[in-house]
Amino acid sequence: MSQGVLVYCYIAIGGAIGACLRYFITTGIDSWFGKHIPFGTLTVNVLGSFSLALLYGFIERHELADSPFRALLGVGLLGAFTTFSTFSIETLTLLENGLWIKAIANIFLNVSACLLAGWLAIELMKG
Repeated sequence: MSQGVLVYCYIAIGGAIGACLRYFITTGIDSWFGKHIPFGTLTVNVLGSFSLALLYGFIERHELADSPFRALLGVGLLGAFTTFSTFSIETLTLLENGLWIKAIANIFLNVSACLLAGWLAIELMKG
């Protein structure tokens, strides 16, 4: 099996685990606290952001070799667990590089565009 195909297999395995983990945690938290405020999603987003930042730190310090396991954890598992973690680390990277306007634009565009897209989809489904 080629290295490229192997990376996709790792991503798929990580994605399956991440999606199941997201469902398990979200439904568990929501059943515990109720769905008045989506604490399950908040929990997943916070855990995912923290986990991806840790992974990023290990990569930056060269403590995690360039291997298919980075794809399994970062793209697969955490990517399926929450994409908010990617948004968080990208925004933090912009801030660390002193790109404040781009970071603020990234925050504004992601939040407003996603809310607008969600609203539009709901309106379209109403017919």
